[in-house]
Amino acid sequence: MKKSIILLLLMSCFACSSPSGNIESHVESHIDSNSQAQTEPTLYQKMGEKPALDNIIDHLINIIGQDDVVFAHFAQSNVTRFQDQLTVFLCHLADGPCQYKGDSMEDIHQGMYINKNEFNHFVELFIEAMDAADISYPIQNLLLAQLAPLRKTIINM
Repeated sequence: MKKSIILLLLMSCFACSSPSGNIESHVESHIDSNSQAQTEPTLYQKMGEKPALDNIIDHLINIIGQDDVVFAHFAQSNVTRFQDQLTVFLCHLADGPCQYKGDSMEDIHQGMYINKNEFNHFVELFIEAMDAADISYPIQNLLLAQLAPLRKTIINM
């Protein structure tokens, strides 16, 4: 509210001091420069959007398929559904344009009895997939920070 009042006062001052008295041009230039300064790319954009997510998930699926530790948890999964849902989930988590409407992480992992070692191993595989997809370490850390709170809902032992 204070910003709106200050903005209105500034616009009034600009209108009074403007040789042409054209307040619209001052408002537009102020709004344009202000919105550009405040618009920071989302994590989704910093990652490289959907092509980057697809690349990460393709690598992850290949890595899981060759892994003795976690493959058993995915053996009966519909790979296409997993791929689609994970893409939407990560897109949503990274402030992309997607809206995840799937099951909760708790519901998905219920009955899987994932222990700390398996969870940590999966995180290592996910990092390996991000490395293979050429995602920078700072971006990886931002994405992992978004995923970290899910740990307690996934580990069941």
